[in-house]
Amino acid sequence: MVNPVRPRQVDRREFAECSPLVRVTRFGWARDWLPLVIDLVALDMAGTTIDDHGSVYVALKSSVEETGATVAEADLQKWMGTDKVTAISALMQRGGQEPDDDRVAAAFERFREILAQSYRDNPPVALPGVEDALRELQGRGILIALTTGFSDDVALPLLESIGWTVGPGEEHLLDAVVTTSHVTAGRPAPYLIHHAMELTGVTDVRRVLAAGDTVVDLLAAHNAESSASGS
Repeated sequence: MVNPVRPRQVDRREFAECSPLVRVTRFGWARDWLPLVIDLVALDMAGTTIDDHGSVYVALKSSVEETGATVAEADLQKWMGTDKVTAISALMQRGGQEPDDDRVAAAFERFREILAQSYRDNPPVALPGVEDALRELQGRGILIALTTGFSDDVALPLLESIGWTVGPGEEHLLDAVVTTSHVTAGRPAPYLIHHAMELTGVTDVRRVLAAGDTVVDLLAAHNAESSASGS
């Protein structure tokens, strides 16, 4: 059994600016309650556990604008965190373009190309404190799943680039990864979280904590009937 270690106190600015994952683990460890009520954390990737330097935001905006659509910042924020094909279709329609299947597919391909180039130019890294927080969760027997609005072909190379792997044992950081390739609908539907439960063998949604940095992350947690933490 790992002895609980109380973290140092953090000031209000540091607490507000850190990742939702780091925030909730510090809060939970400080009060020793988190391992008592949580079996699984289901965490968003870009913006919550991984700093992609805003690359997803830029790639989504650029790929939709290339179709001739006008992309309002409020609309872009609304669709961040969702399945990217769904987001492109919705943003095209909001921006005055017809989102037929061929045009959406072409825009999604451009999204992948822009994002891949951005990742080559400015590789993603783990957000400060996240790996320590994940190891802390792991050491206390809490299962860790990443969920994302990316498909496998985007998410898995991203994880490989920062050296995060899935499997049993301390040599691996994650217990499951769920992408939009694995479910019938992405956020705000609850299926990413529910599939993470299936993969990890967790059966009580009340013992799941979902964390993310967008509104749809929190909506997905609400729809899954799990606990939630967000920016």
